[in-house]
Amino acid sequence: MWRRVDAESCTFMHELARSCSLAQMLTDERRGLILDRLRTHGRVLAADLTAELDVSSDTIRRDLRELDDAGLLRRVHGGALPRHGDAAPFEARARRAPEAKASIARRAAECVRDGQLVVLDGGTTTLEVARALGDRPQLRARVTTTSPPIALALADHPGLEVTVVGGTLRPNSLVTVGAPAVEALRLIRADVVFLGVCGLHPEIGVTTEDLDERHVKAAMIEGAAEVIALADHDKLGTAMSAVVAPLTAVTCLVTDTEADDAALAPYRALGIEVLRA
Repeated sequence: MWRRVDAESCTFMHELARSCSLAQMLTDERRGLILDRLRTHGRVLAADLTAELDVSSDTIRRDLRELDDAGLLRRVHGGALPRHGDAAPFEARARRAPEAKASIARRAAECVRDGQLVVLDGGTTTLEVARALGDRPQLRARVTTTSPPIALALADHPGLEVTVVGGTLRPNSLVTVGAPAVEALRLIRADVVFLGVCGLHPEIGVTTEDLDERHVKAAMIEGAAEVIALADHDKLGTAMSAVVAPLTAVTCLVTDTEADDAALAPYRALGIEVLRA
């Protein structure tokens, strides 16, 4: 049986359809922005997206879940990563947040003292630490690293004896991994390790997204008297798939000034010295 639809009902249905269409457009636009941010920064944080896009945390969680289901990203604790990890070349990652990395590196380099045996993990921030050590030509120390770019950055330093740990070279991260690297690092009793981290979570600990790199980082930590984690603010409170060590293994955290007191409180509560650069 046909039922007559009056003009008011037609108007209501038209407005409802328009609202649904607008909502879908806004959803698609928001998710497009999330993917753009992921391509630009190599990671996104749920808390940052909630504030930037002015939506609820439930909305962001739903966006990330559905983008993950669609194969467009990989959800991790606190945010999301590219689906197959950060495949960006080393030089491209070095261009991300250069000011924060440089300030963290300068502050970290001040922690190195004469006569120490120092282990420098791979990564773009630890490369900046190596460059900052170049501003201290009077420093006398021994440096071991898994990163050929770091070794090259220190090659002309008059007071540093530099050792490169062998192994299989990861082309995107430019670090050596594998059994030879792990075994060599287990023989070292470093005074201080400068650790590049992908994620640093108060409960989950130090994490990374590459299992082979995880074993290398763990070997660095095992023999170290002091472990200094280098992490800009967007890595705090996040966790990747491979756990390197509990947070109690870290003695000092060097981060940037955008990390507020609330974000840093859980690390201080664990007895970790926190330095803001």
